[in-house]
Amino acid sequence: MSSPDTSPVPRRIIHIDMDAFYASVEQRDDPRLRGLPVAVGGSRQRGVVAAASYEARRFGVHSAMASVTARRKCPDLVFVPPRFDVYQAVSQQIRAIFARYTSLIQPLSLDEAYLDVTAPRVDRGSATAIAAEIRAAIRAETGLTASAGVSYNKFLAKLASDHRKPDGLFVITPRMGPDFVATLPVARFHGVGPATAARMAALGIHTGLDLRACALAFLVQHFGKAGRYYHGIARGEDDRPVEPDRVRKSVGAETTFERDLLHWEDVGPALRPVFAKVWAACDHGGHAARTVTVKVKYADFRLLTRSRSCIDPIGAQAELEQIGIDLLRPLFPPPLGVRLLGVSLSNLGTAAAGGGTQLALRLGRPGSVQ
Repeated sequence: MSSPDTSPVPRRIIHIDMDAFYASVEQRDDPRLRGLPVAVGGSRQRGVVAAASYEARRFGVHSAMASVTARRKCPDLVFVPPRFDVYQAVSQQIRAIFARYTSLIQPLSLDEAYLDVTAPRVDRGSATAIAAEIRAAIRAETGLTASAGVSYNKFLAKLASDHRKPDGLFVITPRMGPDFVATLPVARFHGVGPATAARMAALGIHTGLDLRACALAFLVQHFGKAGRYYHGIARGEDDRPVEPDRVRKSVGAETTFERDLLHWEDVGPALRPVFAKVWAACDHGGHAARTVTVKVKYADFRLLTRSRSCIDPIGAQAELEQIGIDLLRPLFPPPLGVRLLGVSLSNLGTAAAGGGTQLALRLGRPGSVQ
């Protein structure tokens, strides 16, 4: 008599990523922009692109690019100021669509999320069918397109959603997973940023197959705790759960410059979309923050942070901007060119009306986050 099958049921994970979200919302709301190369951001000399439509991306325009560079690459580029309140409202519409199918939703930002549909509220026979239905609902109810990836873990689901962008759906089955990862450059892996990809390249690791050839001890030696994650994803393995109730410790955004930033007058315009994005994410999540941290990465990849904590919650985007600029001002002129600037809010609580703000300054050591 054969024993019952006790093997675990493979998880069914969907990653939904809206296509050129901010720019697509602008094209939806202004028919004159449809089909045109659009950049959301400031068009002034020191402006920065916050998002680019696919028409603009064909010319090499991308987020965090200096507006003057974007204009040079695409002379017909149309600049539109960001409307984060509108993007938040649309994001809530999309989140409501997700909730019809599962309560296990982990938002990553306004425009992307993981969904665990292993045991869905509405079963359509497969995760692929659910993903297709969600994409159709998003198009019908918001007028926007989304790309979806379906797989048995979060890492592969995100790779899958990137694979057929824009307006695509791709599935990576358990049988496909290891081979799919093997052929990709490690720079495409979620969790491997430019600095880590450069370190891997110096070690002769260029593809998933190269990464798979590395022993766990070797990866831990060179990458610390992250080495275990890299060892798993090289084999198509990722046991991280979809975490709908994960308590956020911080909300942040950053921008990497095409050319190293050297002058103080460039800082304000470069950070304007970053401040807006951080404030929108904090507001959207219903958070009240008391600590602002700025991050500076120099041309030699050295990191420096500065933080300031407040007794009362930060009450407005203008207040966030003022604190961030005050923290950065003493760091200029920089000893080296600045390749990245970041801003984050932490010490989070539930949003509530607060009184005046009294500030207590705390300076972080280079490379530390307070």
